[in-house]
Amino acid sequence: MPFGKKRAHAPRWYLIPPRIVIITFLLTLLSFGLCLFLGILGTLMASVLEGVHPNMAVAYRYFALPGAMIIGGIVLVSATIVEIRHYLQTKTLAGIANASH
Repeated sequence: MPFGKKRAHAPRWYLIPPRIVIITFLLTLLSFGLCLFLGILGTLMASVLEGVHPNMAVAYRYFALPGAMIIGGIVLVSATIVEIRHYLQTKTLAGIANASH
């Protein structure tokens, strides 16, 4: 092979599941934190308006956990679709590049 011309390597299918798990975990964790923050703000505002002591367990049970579970499911499906599309596209492009050499 002449200098500067390298064969394109085919993508590795076994790297798809770890990437999906990592992306899903990180975005679910981020969404849990955001939902918890919004739940705490909502709980505080409701307790101020009602004049009672705020119950922060409500923010965890009714805002953060269900919100993170829903968003985590959406991220899991989305990440799977994106990673499979990327794998197929890279595989096709690598085949075209190798065929042209």
